[in-house]
Amino acid sequence: MTTLDLYNNILEAKIFFILGPCVLDTQENAEAIADKLVKMKRKYKVPFIFKASFDKANRQSVDSYRGVSFERSREIMKSIKKEYSLPLITDIHESRQAELVKDFADIIQIPAFLCRQTDLLLAAGKTDAIVNIKKGQFVSVDQMGDSIKKVQSTGNNKVMLTERGTFFGYGDLVVDFRNIMKMTNLNVPVIFDATHSVQRPGGKGNTSGGEREYVKPLACAALEFGAKGIFMEVHPKPETALCDGPNSLDFEMLEHTVAEIMKRIKEVHNV
Repeated sequence: MTTLDLYNNILEAKIFFILGPCVLDTQENAEAIADKLVKMKRKYKVPFIFKASFDKANRQSVDSYRGVSFERSREIMKSIKKEYSLPLITDIHESRQAELVKDFADIIQIPAFLCRQTDLLLAAGKTDAIVNIKKGQFVSVDQMGDSIKKVQSTGNNKVMLTERGTFFGYGDLVVDFRNIMKMTNLNVPVIFDATHSVQRPGGKGNTSGGEREYVKPLACAALEFGAKGIFMEVHPKPETALCDGPNSLDFEMLEHTVAEIMKRIKEVHNV
């Protein structure tokens, strides 16, 4: 499947899901998540996309887990793509990384903190991958139109935007659901990041906390405001995850959340 085919599938789908660990840790965990996604894809018959970072370069502490090596991450993600036939999304932090990931990433994600970085957006656009730009916690919807134009200036019109909450004070995030509706007016698919939106930045001192019990109701609310995709971080054992465990879902919570979302989608579309 080409990236254009994938983008068209996303545009045509009633809903799609981006799911996976915050950052790769072991191949065993990655395969367990991929296997779960394949089963859910067969059940619900909508696009499921495997997400994972190869390097978390924007962690608060110098001692925070950043991931396995790039080469090992590349091996794991290429294996997932081949063995499970799942599209892949990963994020980049430096312009040079766009060329490094384009042979396995169908979607290149721009982290929220970097959503205005011109060279990064241009480098991602030039790969011809789909580009998912996370809206920064510190920017308005109006500013995201310029980020879209930077990617499109490369001739790549396959762009998506993700809402992930807005800073509320120094250690909390809130979701302004109006942002989702406003971003749909920019004529690109809009995704709601349901797990980062419940993150508590720095909530555990030198690591982030989170309140995963709010993921399902927030995700369902996002549908009412026009969200096309739902992004959620998933781990077989969030309590042992090396990154973003407090706001990640285990498989049981994932099942309940996706089931509720699909129920709402069925009611909205009357099918």
